[in-house]
Amino acid sequence: MNLKYNLFTLFIIFLWSCNNQKEEVSMAGIKPNIIFILADDLGYGDLGITGQTKIETPNLDKLAKEGMLFTNHYSGSTVCAPSRSALLTGLHTGHTPVRGNFEVVPEGQYPLPDTLLTIPKAMKNAGYATGAFGKWGLGFVGTSGDPNNQGFDQFFGYNCQRYAHRYYPEYLWGNDQKVYLQGNDWTNKETYAPEIIHLKSLEFLENNKDQPFFMFVPMVIPHAELAVAEDDVFQKYRNKFGEEKEHIAPQGGDYGPDMKIPGYQSVKYPRATYAAMVENLDRQVGEIIEKLEELGIRENTIIAFASDNGPHQEGGNDPDFFNSNREYRGYKRDLYEGGIKTSLIVNWPGKIKAGSISDHISAFWDLLPTFAELTGEKIVENLDGISFVPTLLGKPGQMQHDYLYWEFIEQGGKQAIRKGAWKAVRLNLKKDANPPIELYNLDEDPAESNNIADLHPDIVLEMSKLFEEAHIPNPEFKLFE
Repeated sequence: MNLKYNLFTLFIIFLWSCNNQKEEVSMAGIKPNIIFILADDLGYGDLGITGQTKIETPNLDKLAKEGMLFTNHYSGSTVCAPSRSALLTGLHTGHTPVRGNFEVVPEGQYPLPDTLLTIPKAMKNAGYATGAFGKWGLGFVGTSGDPNNQGFDQFFGYNCQRYAHRYYPEYLWGNDQKVYLQGNDWTNKETYAPEIIHLKSLEFLENNKDQPFFMFVPMVIPHAELAVAEDDVFQKYRNKFGEEKEHIAPQGGDYGPDMKIPGYQSVKYPRATYAAMVENLDRQVGEIIEKLEELGIRENTIIAFASDNGPHQEGGNDPDFFNSNREYRGYKRDLYEGGIKTSLIVNWPGKIKAGSISDHISAFWDLLPTFAELTGEKIVENLDGISFVPTLLGKPGQMQHDYLYWEFIEQGGKQAIRKGAWKAVRLNLKKDANPPIELYNLDEDPAESNNIADLHPDIVLEMSKLFEEAHIPNPEFKLFE
């Protein structure tokens, strides 16, 4: 009797153990959802978590406090299209195919080729549903750069980044179809496009809650023009900042028969408007999180947040008033820290330790290999990016970059390299193919205020060689004349 009882007990334990192992394997096989939210022209210091005192960003601050904040992360470039190209292809601007804002008439930008691996293609290969909601700027409808030809099942928003200068456009794009917005005709302004795009992103979450998904949210906020509903949020900042100097748009800036698409409208209270735009961006992030919680998928969803480049000075914006780039030198279109440094927040409940702060040196081209590793997708392409999954999960073995590289074809041609604490910048490459190199030690001089090239000729020589190594010429985006 005891023997039979013991055998029966062992059999039950064995069955339980097998079922438990199957459950553990099954749980281990669940792929995390990934949401990447990209702000447009948001400065490193525009969030409360990074030192902002004039604008409230409670949802993003909480996201960082419950996840990991990267303090040495960099955008792909210092303007829109090349930054997104570096992000999606895992290649820095010396290698990525789109290296500047190359405009196509009447609508669209120079297209990404459809032969390269991109983040959405990698996600599709891993079995993910994919959607993008916001600003594209990497190829018009029907070209190789069309979002649907780059791995996205669904796109909704501005295909053309020139049109994204306008917050009350006549239409947006839903895949290859124009979606006209009620009351908007380039003269009348009724429908605020960022809200329509946001609602479409929430709809995507509802429609894909039962399968793994990758959602890319390249917001247009707070890129100029400055425009926001005059609601309670706006009124709060209007009262807080008091009287302001009105921004008067040049001819063609204001909506009406003489309006030019890429211009910016006049704005009576530019500081209050900018602050309200940033808080509304934060609200939309909060509503995405709320939707995930409502759908019961928050725990298995990774949320990452960054900005495409440093703060802009267009349309009446005043980044110095907000200390948008903190102590860092430069703005959008600069390759100094203020133009390319961005706060990166990554949050994954139960997987990423809450309250983590990392000084790991990383950039946009690291996101493709990072997301691929998180989904179990094997990458065979040669990328400039390095996965930082070990950093995210607090595990050993994090690989380091030898250096980070940027180039920018506008304003005379620029290059920059970060190698450890050393930062090298050289300018005016279209006039001089070998201009003087500026050298800074970011550990001692994060503001890049003291050029110490004369004191370190050996480092300058090394940087000169790296500049030549990192740049592969691109006939469409010439760094040199």
